Amino acid sequence: EIPRVTGVQTCALPISAIGEVVLQPGSLRGSEGGPLPSSASTGAQMVASTLAVAVVAVLGARVTKKSVTCRATAVKKKGVRVVEGKEIPWNLFSPKAPYQGKVVKNKVQEHTITKPNSDAPGDANWETAHVTFDHGGNVPYIEGQSIGIIAPGPDKKGETPAKIRLYSIGSSAVGDFEDSKTVSLCVKRVVDVEEEKWPLKHFNREVGEDKPDKAGTHFPNNKVYRGVCSNHICDMNVGDDVLITGPTGAEMLLPEDPNANIIMLATGTGIAPMRSYMRLLFNDKVGEAADGTRKFKGKAWLFMGVPYANSLLYDDEHVEYKTKYPDQFQYDYAISREQKNEAGQKMYIQTKMAEYTEELWNLMQDSKTHVYMCGLKGMEQGMEECFSEIASKNNLVWKDFAKQMKKDHRYHVEVY
Repeated sequence: EIPRVTGVQTCALPISAIGEVVLQPGSLRGSEGGPLPSSASTGAQMVASTLAVAVVAVLGARVTKKSVTCRATAVKKKGVRVVEGKEIPWNLFSPKAPYQGKVVKNKVQEHTITKPNSDAPGDANWETAHVTFDHGGNVPYIEGQSIGIIAPGPDKKGETPAKIRLYSIGSSAVGDFEDSKTVSLCVKRVVDVEEEKWPLKHFNREVGEDKPDKAGTHFPNNKVYRGVCSNHICDMNVGDDVLITGPTGAEMLLPEDPNANIIMLATGTGIAPMRSYMRLLFNDKVGEAADGTRKFKGKAWLFMGVPYANSLLYDDEHVEYKTKYPDQFQYDYAISREQKNEAGQKMYIQTKMAEYTEELWNLMQDSKTHVYMCGLKGMEQGMEECFSEIASKNNLVWKDFAKQMKKDHRYHVEVY
C-alpha cells in the first residue's frame, strides 16, 4: 500500500495568542476552527509573552531593539508552522503520541461510495470509502492538509502497530458536520489478488485465508495482499477507535484572493483535497458572504479521472454545485475504460482536457489562475502532452511555462 501525502493549503487564519483559530474576514483560505490542544495553546502563550517583553524592551531602550526582536522571533510554537507568512496547525499529534478519535456516522457520504464492476480478481480494488472521525475539536486542520492513521498491524515488515500511513483530508476545515469537530478521509481499499499471469511479490493471505471484508469482498481461492491501513479504515464501524497523527503537509495552497480561478486535476482518491476546497467554496456556511452569495468569486474547474463510472467519487456533490453555481463551477470526467475520444483513444484526464485546450491555456495566462494536481504521476506528463503544441504556437516551451507557474506559486502538485 503506497503511503500518500497530499499537500496543505496555507491558512489566512492566524492562530491567536490564546491558541484559537480566528477567521480573517475577506480571505478565501481556511475556515473557523475550534481551540487548539493545550500543548499548542501553551506554545502560543509563550510567544505572546516573549513578544510583550520585546515591546517593553524597545520602549525602554531602543538600542536593543534588534537583539530583542531576534530573540522573540526565534521562539517556536508547538503544533504550529508558518507557511508563506501564515500560521497553520502542524503535527499536533505524533506517531508516539497520537490522538484517539472515534468513527461517527456520516449522513452526507455513508461509508462505501463506489460500486463493484464484477467479481473478477482484476476488479478487487473496486471499493472506496468515505470515513469520518470525531476529534472533539482537538485536531484542527486546514483544507488541503493530511493526517496520519496508525493501524494495529502487523504491516508488511511485521511491525505492530503498523507504520503510519498518511491520507489527504477529504473534508473542509469545519468538517462535514460544520462543527469543527470531525475529519473525513476518502480511502481506496487495497486488495491485490494473485492470478496465474499476475504472481504477487507480497501477500498476507494464503489460499483459503482471505475472509469477507465489510463490503463482502473475498477471494478464498487465491493468495491475497490486503493493504494494512486501507483495510483497517474501510472495515471500521461507527464507535470504533482510531489513532490520528498530524495534521501535516505544505504543498497545496489555496490562494487568498477570492477572485482566483482554480483548475483541479484528480485521479481516484486524489479527489480528496479537491473536495475539501469545494466544500469550503460552494457548501459551507463559513464560505458564505454577508449578502448570501459565496465569498469565492472566481471559477473552479474540476477534471476527474477514474476507470469506471462506478468509480466516480462525490458526483452528487458536483452536480449540486454545478446546479447552484453554473457560472462558477464546471466539472468534466474522464472514464478511461468506458469512454473514448473522436480519435478512438481512451479517455484520460489529458484527453478530456485536450477538448478545452485553448480555453484552459487562456485561463492559465491569468495570474490569478492556480492549477492543482493530485493522484497518479502520469498527469504531469499528460499536461505536457496537452499543452506543448499551443505553448509552442505562443513561442513558449510548456516545461518552462509550468516551471514559472511553480515559481509564482500557481502550480501545485502532489502525485505518486
